[in-house]
Amino acid sequence: IGIALAGVGVGAVAAAAAGRIGATGGFFGGGLTLLAALLVLAWAWLDRPSEAPAAGSWSVTQIGFRNASYRPGRSVLCIALIAFAAFIIVAVDAFRRDGGGDVRDRNSGTGGYTLTADSLLPVVHDPTTPEGQEELFIDDLFDDGEALAGVSMARFRLRPGEDASCLNLYQAKDPRLLAPSAAFVAEGRFGFGATAAETPEEEANPWLLLDREFDDGAIPAIADATSLAYALHLSIGDDFVLNRDTDRPITLRIVAALSDSIFQRELLIGERHFERLFPDHDGYRFFLVDAPPERTAAVSAALEDRLADFGFDAVSAAERLAAFHRVENTYLATFQTLGGLGLLLGTVGLGAVLLRNVLERRRELALMRAVGYDARHLSLMVLAENAFLLFAGLAIGAGCAVVAIAPAWLERGGGAPLLSLGGLLAVVVATGLAASLAAAVAAVRSPLLGALRAD
Repeated sequence: IGIALAGVGVGAVAAAAAGRIGATGGFFGGGLTLLAALLVLAWAWLDRPSEAPAAGSWSVTQIGFRNASYRPGRSVLCIALIAFAAFIIVAVDAFRRDGGGDVRDRNSGTGGYTLTADSLLPVVHDPTTPEGQEELFIDDLFDDGEALAGVSMARFRLRPGEDASCLNLYQAKDPRLLAPSAAFVAEGRFGFGATAAETPEEEANPWLLLDREFDDGAIPAIADATSLAYALHLSIGDDFVLNRDTDRPITLRIVAALSDSIFQRELLIGERHFERLFPDHDGYRFFLVDAPPERTAAVSAALEDRLADFGFDAVSAAERLAAFHRVENTYLATFQTLGGLGLLLGTVGLGAVLLRNVLERRRELALMRAVGYDARHLSLMVLAENAFLLFAGLAIGAGCAVVAIAPAWLERGGGAPLLSLGGLLAVVVATGLAASLAAAVAAVRSPLLGALRAD
């Protein structure tokens, strides 16, 4: 049975790696199946006839390992409890987001922009052209050696609405809308997950999907994948209806999902559709600024100073993305804490199982004391049994979790939070070994004469 389960698990992982089934289902299903297979194989190994340990310095330790087969079902239960808890802890930690990556990367969550900015009043003039800069009285800032030299900006039309990100405790019914300019669409920045692209051009630049026309009058829209799944509960091809309770409902059809971007608060539609649907919202009120990272503070101060009449407020794009990550990490930390608590309880339960085993075998231990084994030998045997069960559970759980989270682990560059995971697992090991000391003390202090008389 164990070998068959292992074959199924390896097959699921291979099929997912080849793209024949979904990566999430294939790798997670394969990891869980391998976990079950290893537990079954561990039971079979413990239930086999034991051989006498070889003479030498490791003979006492080998007796401790062999004692785990005294009650195979009980030992496998301990291994399974620790393995499942370790699996949860390692798997959950793989989805923790530590940062936004390279802020200059055009396919990252910031799109290569270093600043985001909102204005209270619409800016009609284009700050990226000499004419617009002159009208806004910022043309001198773009001269050589000045604050905005070499800086570019992307403009977005804005319809105010509810926050559609995880920062909003409630599901957004009327989310805020952005409409990027044609210049931004042509650059093809940001990374995408799933899309409804049908042509090579749309696959290369999914922003072009915003210009698509649907026969039923639906408006194509793009949203961040995180907000789409966890805040709006939608997927590619689903519809979101604005003004649902009015005589002018607007149907937005999701055509693409951004991968972990700064656009988690809003939905994005094409500028042409925006001007037709919301003619009262003139000008541009959201901006992305592409400036060198070392000049971010100076650029932010210059824009806020010169455009103060518009209520211009600039913030770091990396900080905006980090704010979304903090919320996600808080939820993940909650689940990881619960998993860690279960793992600690499992190690304490392991000590309780060992203590019960010692009490059941007190006559055997007393006989060993009588024929020459001292207290150090008995303590070593109990600790070896405990260490075997503890490390077996940790190895099985953590190893299968690595298989399950392989796509997510590779997606974030192969980095692993070794410090946090290593510290947690070290605490678990220390707790398990400390719990086993109680069983070792019970073995050493068990009454010798009374147990021998009973035998």
